[in-house]
Amino acid sequence: MIVLTVPNVLTIIRLMLIPGFMIAIVYQRYDYALYIFISAAATDKLDGAIARLTGKSTPFGAFLDPLADKFMLITASLFLFISKLLPAWLAILIICRDIIIMVGWSLLTFTGHALKINPTRLGKLAVAAQFALFAVILVEVNFHVLSGPKDALVWLTAGLTVISGIDYIQKGLHIAGEHKTGD
Repeated sequence: MIVLTVPNVLTIIRLMLIPGFMIAIVYQRYDYALYIFISAAATDKLDGAIARLTGKSTPFGAFLDPLADKFMLITASLFLFISKLLPAWLAILIICRDIIIMVGWSLLTFTGHALKINPTRLGKLAVAAQFALFAVILVEVNFHVLSGPKDALVWLTAGLTVISGIDYIQKGLHIAGEHKTGD
């Protein structure tokens, strides 16, 4: 049975914000896109804080929260690239990393390895850098300010994305080398 706690509802709201974000970008309503994106980032931080403070962490939330992040970041990468606001190479890097992680996790699960999704420190840093970069891009386009630090943030995001992707692959290969559950 799925338990809908406040953190789980916030994660579901974050998923429901994704179509609104896409529509805002398509219609070049970058102001709405910024508000929606900030709301999504806020629900991400809020759901985790509430779950930790209240002890209301659930298996459903532990599964859904990282997926909601991945869906939001993949969507933002794709739509910001299509709008020529994000370099193609970085969008491809972010999307490929998340697809590799999701496919790897699925393969490990389907081959009988017991898995709990535990984001790594590097993974959390990469996601934080991606959220920060996308927010900076949306602020820049809305307020017509040129952000010199954005270039540094692009490279930081790329580096963290690659390093965390390699880290997840190494952890996945290690898990794959271990005995299956029930053996």
